[in-house]
Amino acid sequence: MPTTKAARRRAALAARQALGLADVAQRSELLQRQLFAHFGVAGWQWLHLFLPLVARHEPDTWLVARRVWAEQLPTRLAVPVVQPGGATLRHYELTPRTLLQPNRWGIDEPVPDPLTAPEVFPEQLDAVLVPLLYCDQRGHRVGYGGGFYDRFLAQCRPGTAFIGLNVLNEPPGPPIADVLPTDVPLTAYITPDGVWNFS
Repeated sequence: MPTTKAARRRAALAARQALGLADVAQRSELLQRQLFAHFGVAGWQWLHLFLPLVARHEPDTWLVARRVWAEQLPTRLAVPVVQPGGATLRHYELTPRTLLQPNRWGIDEPVPDPLTAPEVFPEQLDAVLVPLLYCDQRGHRVGYGGGFYDRFLAQCRPGTAFIGLNVLNEPPGPPIADVLPTDVPLTAYITPDGVWNFS
């Protein structure tokens, strides 16, 4: 039975907010382990990740960044910065030296700097960790509804891995009825308990 984005967004937000912070932390650790176990992270030159909106119980992707740095992998990290006007993203390198500042939603963003946070362009990326609230059986996702990531993912080169992360233990579900032509499907989806590949 098809489902709508609005219905799935409401249900997922409520389910995620019902989780305790300790539970989110534990599930985030499992997501990080799944990523490194099932994907060749060390073989990527550039990995793009979102930094978590803690108030909305998003996955703690700092665990991924810290593991990359702790293991001294050659993989370089990039994160988004919402641009003035709120409709587009630009991307900057994240290192242990990067100066961060919270944006209007409370998400940490790099302070652009040629030395500590140079700009990274979508066509450079090998993989993107994508925030989501729901994923269907075709790899279509439900986000917050702003379209930031669909516009961004459409700029990446063919073959870039788009990997959705969900702290909720939900396998891919019924098809989303109101998919738009501009929606970009995932290539893979990770929950604390499982990994699914769509292409």
